[in-house]
Amino acid sequence: MADRTPPLSVEGLRSLVANEEIDTVVLAFPDMQGRLQGKRFAASFFLDEVLEHGTEGCNYLLAVDAEMNTVDGYAMSSWERGYGDFAMHPDLTTLRRVPWNDGTAMLVADLAWDDGSPVVAAPRQILRRQLDRLAALGLTAQVGTELEFIVFKDTYEQAWDANYRGLTPANQYNIDYSVLGTGRVEPLLRRIRNEMAGAGLTVESAKGECNPGQHEIAFRYDEALVTCDQHAIYKTGAKEIAAQEGVSLTFMAKYNEREGNSCHIHLSLADADGANAMADGRDMSELMRHFLAGQLAALRDFSLLYAPHINSYKRFQQGSFAPTAVAWGHDNRTCALRVVGHGRSLRFENRLPGGDVNPYLAVAGLIAAGLHGVEYKLGLPDACAGNAYTAGYAHVPTTLREAADLWADSPIARAAFGDEVVAHYRNMARVELDAFDAAVTDWELRRSFERM
Repeated sequence: MADRTPPLSVEGLRSLVANEEIDTVVLAFPDMQGRLQGKRFAASFFLDEVLEHGTEGCNYLLAVDAEMNTVDGYAMSSWERGYGDFAMHPDLTTLRRVPWNDGTAMLVADLAWDDGSPVVAAPRQILRRQLDRLAALGLTAQVGTELEFIVFKDTYEQAWDANYRGLTPANQYNIDYSVLGTGRVEPLLRRIRNEMAGAGLTVESAKGECNPGQHEIAFRYDEALVTCDQHAIYKTGAKEIAAQEGVSLTFMAKYNEREGNSCHIHLSLADADGANAMADGRDMSELMRHFLAGQLAALRDFSLLYAPHINSYKRFQQGSFAPTAVAWGHDNRTCALRVVGHGRSLRFENRLPGGDVNPYLAVAGLIAAGLHGVEYKLGLPDACAGNAYTAGYAHVPTTLREAADLWADSPIARAAFGDEVVAHYRNMARVELDAFDAAVTDWELRRSFERM
C-alpha cells in the first residue's frame, strides 16, 4: 500500500490531548459482520501505553453470532480453548477525530496472536492478503461503496419495543432523486455529511431512494482498505448520529417487501504509475476483460461474501434493481456486474451486496475473483444488451444455504483464501441458518394461528 497522510497525526493527537480537546480514544476492529468492536481509552493512557504496545480483546469476538452469543464450530475460539485473547495493534494511518462524539478520536486495529502472526480469519487480514496478491502484480485496487439506508422517526429503543413493526418512515412515498424529499430530513443528512467530513471522509452527495424514508450518502472512492475502513466508520457514525437526533436508521438488506438497501461496490485497478490499468484508451484492457471474467466465474461461489445473511437473499427479486442474473453489461442495471465510465474512470460495479455486507470480505472476494480470471486468462463472454432478468443466465443463489454450500465446495475459494477462512465463514453461515431454522416467524403465526 502507498504511504498515506492520516486524517489526524499522532503529533496532532498529542497536541489535542494536551489542550484538553481530546480525552477519549476508541480502538476498534471490524468483526465478521463488519461491525466495529473494541475499547474506549483515556487519551493519555492510550498515548502512554496502547499506542506502542496495543491492547487485547477476547478472541470470541470472531466466533459469536450476530447477537454476541457464544456458538460452537470455530477452530480459533471455543470453551475448550479457554476463550483467550488476541492482540489489537493500532493502524496509525486510520487515526481521526470523531465529531459526533465529543472529545473523541479513533483508530482501526489489526489483529494478531501472541506470537505476532496475523489472525487470518479476521476480515481486515483477509482483505490485506488479497491486496498483497495485487501488489505483487504492481496493482492497487480503487474502491467505492454506495450504502443505502431507511430512516424512521422512531428511536432505536421504540423500534425495539415495537418488535420493529409499525415504524414511521421519515418519508411517506418514493423520493428517488427528489430534492423536496431529502429536504424533509436534511438536518439529519447534513449532520452525517459534515461530521463524516470532519472524520476524514470525502463526501460527494446525498439523494433520496425508492422505499419510503430511504436515502443514500455517497463518498469518494479511495484505496480498497481505506474505503472499507471508512465504510465501517460511516455505518457506526450514522447510527450514532441518528440516535442523537431521536430517530433510527437501518442498513439491513431488506426491511420490508419494497426496495431493499443495496451497497453497490465499484472497483478499478491502478498500475504503478497511478493510471487506470482497466482502460485501453476508451475501451476495456485485456487485464480488465480477464478480471471481469473472473467475477463471473466466481460470482456464485463467492455470494456468501457479498450476501452474508438470511435477509440478504430477500433482495434478489426479478425487476427490483437487485440482480438475479450472473451476467455483465455496459451501464446495464439488470446485470449483477455493470461496467461504467470511460478511459480514466472505467470500472465495474458489483450490484449483489446489500447494506448488511461486510465490505472487507466483499472487496476481498472481488479481488480474488478477478485474480482468478487473470491467472487463468479467462475469456469474457458477450455483454448483456437487454433485460438480464429474463435472458436465461445462470441465477445468483436464492438462499444463504445455497450460497454457503457453494462457498464450502469452491476450489476457487480454497485456492484464494485457504481452508481456515473457508471453514470459518462456512460455520458463520451454519450458525445463522441453525438460528433461523429454529425461529418461529411472524409469517408463520399469521398464516397458521387460526387457519391451520
